[in-house]
Amino acid sequence: MDFQFFEGEHIQLTAPDADRDAEIESKWTHDPEYLRLLSADPAKPLSPAQVKKRYEEAEKEAEKSRDTFNFAIRLREGDRLIGFIRVFDIMWTHGSGRLQLGIGDPADRCHGYGREALNLVLRYAFDELNLHRLSANTFEYNAMALRFLERAGFTVEVRRRQAVNRDGRRWDAMVLGLLRIEWKRDE
Repeated sequence: MDFQFFEGEHIQLTAPDADRDAEIESKWTHDPEYLRLLSADPAKPLSPAQVKKRYEEAEKEAEKSRDTFNFAIRLREGDRLIGFIRVFDIMWTHGSGRLQLGIGDPADRCHGYGREALNLVLRYAFDELNLHRLSANTFEYNAMALRFLERAGFTVEVRRRQAVNRDGRRWDAMVLGLLRIEWKRDE
């Protein structure tokens, strides 16, 4: 098989680089829509120094715990940072982990980069890390993420009704899951 785990047709997954990436990610944190799509937490813009500190802390924690794999998503042409994807909260005994993905700049969304990154990480998580299942969280108001995950084979497993208060109304929070056997079948 001629396959590079961390290179797709248009993107590559690399280690995050605190010095190089902090300024770019800081700009993303100033976009309330980006933050809203990733988390139910209140939007909190971060300076490049704060982002760099977060990167450094995440790297130390990942080395210590061995239950997190963080990747920067970069365009192969030009090596420009466009997002991140991570597998975290891995419970090795159970073969399960969680997944989070974000494409920062709205101009980089809807080009298939997220799908390409997801495919690379699913192959890594299931074939290399030998995980049995992955889960991902999203919110009812993030219909694009819900469709994206469902097209990738994820199934809604938990629906926490009216768990998030946004935009003057209550929204459901959802956990979607994908088993290795389902991924293999659809691969």
